[in-house]
Amino acid sequence: MTLAEDNGPERGGDDLFAAEYVLGVLPVEERQIASRRIDTETDFARLVDGWEVHLSPLAAAYAEVEPPPSVKVAVDRRLFSSTAQTSAAPSAGIWSSLAFWRGLAVAAVAALALYVAVPYVNRPAEQPQERLVASLAADGSDVKYLAVYDSERHEVSLSHVSGTLASGKDFELWMIEGKNAPVSMGVIPAGATAHIGVSPATQQKLAQGAVLAVSLEPSGGSPTGQPTGPVVAAGDLKGI
Repeated sequence: MTLAEDNGPERGGDDLFAAEYVLGVLPVEERQIASRRIDTETDFARLVDGWEVHLSPLAAAYAEVEPPPSVKVAVDRRLFSSTAQTSAAPSAGIWSSLAFWRGLAVAAVAALALYVAVPYVNRPAEQPQERLVASLAADGSDVKYLAVYDSERHEVSLSHVSGTLASGKDFELWMIEGKNAPVSMGVIPAGATAHIGVSPATQQKLAQGAVLAVSLEPSGGSPTGQPTGPVVAAGDLKGI
């Protein structure tokens, strides 16, 4: 099994699991588990809240897009039609219910996600996947990143989840396509978030769902053009 294949949320712990929930990349079953844990586990709910704040800067560079009126109609129907059928007004106890407020917060996030997704889901079917996401982790390593590839901006945005960089070393990002040799995408800038431009030769390969990997290299990056240090994190790019 490759590093990319052995990269489930259970290996990243609750912190990575919460981050993947916020990004919306979990399978349906795992997302349902996360939703239940938000309602019942305060610590996990705080992790989700923290990642919503932590990941929000990734979208700061994108201009707002006014959704068509049909979006609000669909959101209103999704959020309120079932409650209107069962009760004309909520009971007094619902306003003091933690589950109610947590559920309302999740619904608000879902509505926001739908708002952000409108310009993408309305694109012609033949257009390539606009955004791909990968959780980067590896056995025996505490280094974890979340990566988002945006084909329109031609860049990979990285959010540093965990792992300390040793003095005199740098993390370097690589693209791996099948059994081909890794292709360097550059040294990862230090910080909680980073952005790395993607060359035209690499863009098409990423859009088809390549593997991203992070290696530990001497300061300034690999001197050979290939990884010289250990691969400390890796993961498959998947569509949002």
